[in-house]
Amino acid sequence: MARPASLSPMDPFADTLRRLREAFSAGRTRPAEFREAQLRGLGRFLQEHKQLLQEALAQDLHKSAFESEVSEISITQSEINLALRNLRAWMKDEKVPKNLATQLDSAFIRKEPFGLVLVIAPWNYPVNLTLVPLVGALAAGNCVVLKPSEFSRSTEKVLAEVLPRYLDQSCFAVVPGGPQETGQLLEHKFDYIFFTGSPRVGRIVMSAAAKHLTPVTLELGGKNPCYVDDDCDPQTVANRLAWFRYFNTGQTCVAPDYVLCSPDTQERLLPALQSAITRFYGEDPRSSPDLGRIISDKHFQRLRGLLGCGRVAIGGQSDESERYIAPTVLVDVEEMEPVMQEEIFGPILPIVNVRSLDEAIDFINRREKPLALYAFSNNK
Repeated sequence: MARPASLSPMDPFADTLRRLREAFSAGRTRPAEFREAQLRGLGRFLQEHKQLLQEALAQDLHKSAFESEVSEISITQSEINLALRNLRAWMKDEKVPKNLATQLDSAFIRKEPFGLVLVIAPWNYPVNLTLVPLVGALAAGNCVVLKPSEFSRSTEKVLAEVLPRYLDQSCFAVVPGGPQETGQLLEHKFDYIFFTGSPRVGRIVMSAAAKHLTPVTLELGGKNPCYVDDDCDPQTVANRLAWFRYFNTGQTCVAPDYVLCSPDTQERLLPALQSAITRFYGEDPRSSPDLGRIISDKHFQRLRGLLGCGRVAIGGQSDESERYIAPTVLVDVEEMEPVMQEEIFGPILPIVNVRSLDEAIDFINRREKPLALYAFSNNK
């Protein structure tokens, strides 16, 4: 028997999305002046609530003020500045060469906003990776629904409660919540979706978008290889590796995920890595103000399971009560072990031995394409 219309579950987002679509159709977001005003509002939000954002990031990820400034706030601010500097040029029609068929026409590319854009953001850089896509969407003259991650709860709260005061609410909305809310949003038609996160959720987003033929940008993780040649200075390599592997506790999608090198290079690299870790985080990294924590219990348990792969050469300590995992290096790691199957996304660095550059290239090519690759060598 059909359910009476009056009892159908309310769609919590229908009114919001209708309001945004109406504003877009009315042309509100198209003028350059409007776009500039939104971008400047976003800049004011960052400046006036910098401390609030830093406190939220410290609560969510134990980020130091330095880390928050470098990797979250100043990156977003420079993206805003870039958009404000170039907006008028970006909006101009672009002349294109004519061919036989268009000889008598005027041929040009006009930059049109997509319309209603959905930004689904991750928890690891919850300011940067939420607001940088927003900058692009606003600069291009779209209306935007922002879906911050529910894992970085304190940052989500600031974005949901404070940010809307700085933007035109007829053209912008924040939707807090978890997978259920994201699922409900994805049932609606958007004109563009920007998603940052795991390949698993990326598939869900892309198949939902396909129903409406909505174009998507997926920024997904991956296991980024780091090849270390035999002719390197081990301390230089170790400093750079330790800096970026343990920054944000390894929860960075472009961090080096594993090292490929010869057994001889590994011997030289290990003491250098130990010395870099001690220099950055002290004798007891757990009490260092510069080392973050794992975002959730679920991720902590997953990472603790990976500590059993290979053999722990450096670190390996963990404390469940504060979701702490020490900066760790694993050796004697086999290709088929769990730590080599998925993106680690934590402060664990496995070293895999290869006999030659060709063997390293084959190893990398056998696997899914990563986001980044790092190579240390003095050989151009």
